[in-house]
This record gives sequence, C-alpha cells and structure tokens, in this order.
Amino acid sequence: MSLRHALLGLLVFRPGSGYDLLKMFNTSLGYVWPAKQSQIYGELTKLDATGLIKVTDEGPRGRKQYSLTPSGHAEARRWLAETEEHRPQRNPMLLQTFFLGLLPREEAVERLLRHADTAAKEYDALLALRDSEDWDRDALTECGRLVLEHGLRQRVLEQEWAHWAAEQLREGHVKEPADRPEAPEPD
Repeated sequence: MSLRHALLGLLVFRPGSGYDLLKMFNTSLGYVWPAKQSQIYGELTKLDATGLIKVTDEGPRGRKQYSLTPSGHAEARRWLAETEEHRPQRNPMLLQTFFLGLLPREEAVERLLRHADTAAKEYDALLALRDSEDWDRDALTECGRLVLEHGLRQRVLEQEWAHWAAEQLREGHVKEPADRPEAPEPD
C-alpha cells in the first residue's frame, strides 16, 4: 500500500481539499498508515500531474478541492483487486524484544510492562473513537469500522502478549547472556 492509494481511496467517496484529507488521516487512516501534511500535499501534486485526480475548485489562500478522475478510480480499483503477498511489517517493539536479554532482567520486564500500558491506552482511545462515531453513514465509515475493530483486537493481543512475555522473563524462562558487557561509563 502507499499513500498514493490511500488518497485515491478517500477521493473515491468524496472530493476534498488537502486539509480535508489530512483531517481524515489524523482521525482514521493515521492509525494504520500515518502521513504528514507535507507528504499528503506532495502526493496530491503528483496525482494531479499524472491525471489520476484533478483540481475541481480553488478557494481562498490557494485552497484546492480535488476529485478523482476516471483513471484515478480505475487505479484505486486495480490496487484493491491486486493480490499481494504478505510481507513482514516492521515492529520496533518486537525488534527490541529480540535483544531484551542485553538489559538487566527487571529493566527488560519493565520495558514489556510499559508496552502493555501503552497498548491499553491505545485500546481506550480506539474504544472512545468507536463509541463516538456513526459507523453506518456510508461504505467508507462501515469499512473504517472493520479496521478499527482490528486495532482494538490487536491492542488486546499486545497487552496479553506483553504480560506473558514479562512473566517469562520474571520466571527465568529466558536466559541472560553469560558474558554481558558492562555499559561504558558516562563522560
């Protein structure tokens, strides 16, 4: 997936300005595909140059309203229909977990418990979002609800896993390296 396809997908449902699209990213898509303002505006310029979207209105202060062209709609549908092999996703926490044995045991346990707390806070935020939205307005919000449910379930899984992993360390099921080098003295 790319930012390009996310923007095309949003524009399938309704025209919007860069600001409108940024707002939608910040309240929904940003949970699964974060993007910065500069990235969104840069991609909109590229999509307009390639004819996948067009400017349909210009307002004060250079505000542009974008709509999908027929080729942009076709590209969005092509992207959705294409079968893509599963690729591993980058996960900084799991990468760090591979090396938690380099930390003193209690510090490693604490790191895992902080991850569980973060997942719990994210769960609460997603739950509040779920409860504040009308999820049957249109196909975009209905499908957004499906993604939100994935986020809720993922956060529960992360909490359970982090507590389990912390317990594994506490009980000594994970061995510390025999010759852990000492940390260098601060200057």
